[in-house]
Amino acid sequence: MRKEIGVHTFGDLLQYFPFRYVDRTKIDKIASLSGNEDFVQIRGRIIRMDVVGENRGKRLVATLKDESGTIDLVWFQGWQWMQKSLRENVGYLVFGRISVFNGIPQLAHPEMDLLTEELATGKQFLEPVYYTTEKLKARGLTAKAIGKLTKTLLEQLSPLEIRENIPVGILQQYRLMLRSTAYFKIHQPGNEEEAQLAQRRLKFEELFIAQIRICRLKIKRHKQSHGYIFRAVGESFNDFYNNHLPFSLTGAQKRVLKEIRMDTVHGRQMNRLLQGDVGSGKTMVALLAMLLAMDNGFQACLMAPTEILAQQHFKGLSELLQHMPVGIAILTGSIKGKARKKILEGVADGSIHFLVGTHAVLEKGVAFRNLGLAIVDEQHRFGVAQRARLWEKNDIPPHILVMTATPIPRTLAMTIYGDLDVSVIDEMPPGRKPITTVHRTEYQRPQVMDFIKEEVKKGRQAYIVYPLIEESEKLDYENLMKGYEEVKAFFPEPHYYISMVHGRQPAEMRETNMQRFVSGDTNIMVATTVIEVGVNVPNASVMVIESTERFGLSQLHQLRGRVGRGAEQSFCILLTGNKLGQVSKERINVMVQTNNGFIISEKDMELRGPGDIEGTRQSGILDFKLADILNDKAILDAARASAEKILEEDTDLMLPENQALNDFLAAQRSKSQWSKIS
Repeated sequence: MRKEIGVHTFGDLLQYFPFRYVDRTKIDKIASLSGNEDFVQIRGRIIRMDVVGENRGKRLVATLKDESGTIDLVWFQGWQWMQKSLRENVGYLVFGRISVFNGIPQLAHPEMDLLTEELATGKQFLEPVYYTTEKLKARGLTAKAIGKLTKTLLEQLSPLEIRENIPVGILQQYRLMLRSTAYFKIHQPGNEEEAQLAQRRLKFEELFIAQIRICRLKIKRHKQSHGYIFRAVGESFNDFYNNHLPFSLTGAQKRVLKEIRMDTVHGRQMNRLLQGDVGSGKTMVALLAMLLAMDNGFQACLMAPTEILAQQHFKGLSELLQHMPVGIAILTGSIKGKARKKILEGVADGSIHFLVGTHAVLEKGVAFRNLGLAIVDEQHRFGVAQRARLWEKNDIPPHILVMTATPIPRTLAMTIYGDLDVSVIDEMPPGRKPITTVHRTEYQRPQVMDFIKEEVKKGRQAYIVYPLIEESEKLDYENLMKGYEEVKAFFPEPHYYISMVHGRQPAEMRETNMQRFVSGDTNIMVATTVIEVGVNVPNASVMVIESTERFGLSQLHQLRGRVGRGAEQSFCILLTGNKLGQVSKERINVMVQTNNGFIISEKDMELRGPGDIEGTRQSGILDFKLADILNDKAILDAARASAEKILEEDTDLMLPENQALNDFLAAQRSKSQWSKIS
């Protein structure tokens, strides 16, 4: 049981909860079955049994009869054992999933119970059903056997042995079952309501304990982490804000700046996550925060995951600061020799106020005179160990601002990043036109290519992106090369020029091809998802995504964000095969209907599950046995509010009413690890 279902101890068995219940009082009539039902339960007698088929195709077919008609029960595996076990003209309670063979409903491999008086009279409570595996079944540990083991364990347990861990006041406020009652009722409910109340109590417990732990981390960080104090909003900030700001800040940008200002004035280290959709103005907020650091005698650095993104940040910031006395430089792996030495000297003596760079910024040779603020763009692209190296760049760790253009659903942010301060830019700058998104199939490829030609004639540029999935990299590479040849056939030189960018290219060639597109030397970029983050070409107005059905929603949204950066109307064309599955259709409908990244991220979590959202699977935070943060939002909100209220009044959980909770947390502390951003 250890390897198969993770049950090592009696405690694990107690927490191995049923995934559904069978209501043994609900009996279906055979004559009423249409074949559209999911699971059915029938009471009847076996009137005949036959072994049909030859060699490996042999199977046992038993005919079950009730007062309304007959149905066939079929066993393809283990039929010899079933033939010996079953008896004709004896009553059985039969439970199973309906399937249809030659237009006639039948039950394959149903569960069979001899019709005892208790079953016959319908006095049976709900029967719990547990997950099991083929290996366990082979050793006799069927779902029923696991149920019997659990029942035996419960019979030997006193309710006092299952100690309460939620304060009485919260139990009363939310009308929650006692913990001991919930464990007994979830495994042996008398009716459906009891099962639901037990589940609600145990879901609340899982979410409440998780929230207590991450809220305590946040409070501990606020109390213990020392940070540099940015006392003044000084000359540089005010000069830029009043004289050089290219557009008015949105309300959301102003709100986030205030949050950053409050973080940096109290003498504790800022550790803030800034979420904002593609094009929402995160970089402008970052620049103003950097100017705030400079006005207080500190340097700032901005770290990006790729050289081309670092170059874009450097170019953009340099243009914004061109009329101000600010020393700004860029450091990447490709900068060598005298140029590198000069930059390192400027960073060390403080003449370089802002350093933009890639992972190169983290190297030991990069010694700042007085680093006060470190900004990490697209934080999920950097490992925790890499980000932690920023802490070592000054005597006291600098303030940390991590930015992401991948919106995270609120419930997920509460659960994973609950120990961080989270800011959200939820407004777009004025003047941005929403990107028009359409779905086209393979049949319509010629019209799509003609549309690109029309846009290129207007002086615009276009991306054509192909999927790259690691498991089938060779096949994807072949598809990319084939696609490139097709695009060249549609867009022949010298009328059109094409860049191709993919992960197999040497870094220098990839950068050169990207720069040719950025500078406008090429009209079309054929690429894999290496361009998902960080290519800023305001002149690009068309994004064609090939084999859209192979992409997740968040990735599609990121790719779409590569266009719509200029004043002109932009378009995203989702190109798919002619036949689509249901999930693919749902994804495409969401993309066509909305440009809102937060709506998209909620739908993405709904379709894929929270464990597949970037950066969450490895954290281990979402390994709840019962709770589902998507479907249990109300319980999560209540658990979060309760945790915050308790810790506000009693951070160390020393009050008598919180003693049981403190004891439980102490016992659990060694069992789990919590991820941190930096």
